[in-house]
Amino acid sequence: MSGPLGDSGGVISSLAQADEIEALSAIYGTDFHTESIETSTYSVDITQGDKTAFLQVTMPPDYPATSPPVYMLSAPWLKGPKRQELCGYLEDLYLENAGESIVYLWVERIREFMVEVEQEKEEQEEHELSVTLENAVLSEEPETEETGPCPEVFSGEIISDRKSHFQPHLAAVNSHAQVRQVLNKLYENRKVAAATHNMYAYRLQPPGAPSLSQDCEDDGEDHAGRRLLHLLQILDVMNVLVVVTRWYGGIHLGPDRFKHINNSARQILDSCGYITPSPERNKNKKKK
Repeated sequence: MSGPLGDSGGVISSLAQADEIEALSAIYGTDFHTESIETSTYSVDITQGDKTAFLQVTMPPDYPATSPPVYMLSAPWLKGPKRQELCGYLEDLYLENAGESIVYLWVERIREFMVEVEQEKEEQEEHELSVTLENAVLSEEPETEETGPCPEVFSGEIISDRKSHFQPHLAAVNSHAQVRQVLNKLYENRKVAAATHNMYAYRLQPPGAPSLSQDCEDDGEDHAGRRLLHLLQILDVMNVLVVVTRWYGGIHLGPDRFKHINNSARQILDSCGYITPSPERNKNKKKK
């Protein structure tokens, strides 16, 4: 049984729906469609770049006061986990704005998601291209040194933080040719090749060599390679290549990412015996 309060709530919802429909029609123009006045069903065509989506909503009588609209999302390019992710965003938006008109927020969140998906695709394609080009350059460089078998590659423990993962790799190398061998071997691993960044640094001075040779690579993570090289210099390690692989999880870590890169490199240098405790540290341990 509905009393005056229930009737009042229905009137308020009806007025709110009318205002929302008028606003949506003004904002989206020919992309906004009335599917059925009887069932209060409406739809919006959403286009972003070369992708399109179709959002259909049916507004129950008590929307937006107490109930959410029932929606149907059609997007052929959106499947599996990505579709679930977007639906989760839409549900969260409703919960954050319960009692308010939600369709405009849904449409714009879908549009933002389409942009994010396109950016992720472009970044992945750019990374794959850079890896391909790097491998091509390495394979085309003239071999002036005897290579022999590829040095053994050691991989360290993974450090994880806010969905980003960092894993170090190390190999003892005595020539630029061996550096290329190790990098090529690492890139044969599909997970490593598909990672967001593979930054590395190495220092070479084989016995009898007249001078030191060292270099580094950021692989898109600004200054990361230089920081790795600086670590090798501070520790005064030689004839070693250190690679840190990062899989980006979608959450910016800020300066913490450099801490994890540094700790990953230190971890594997230590586990492979490249870090020797200082005499002072040993003395302190003995005193204890």
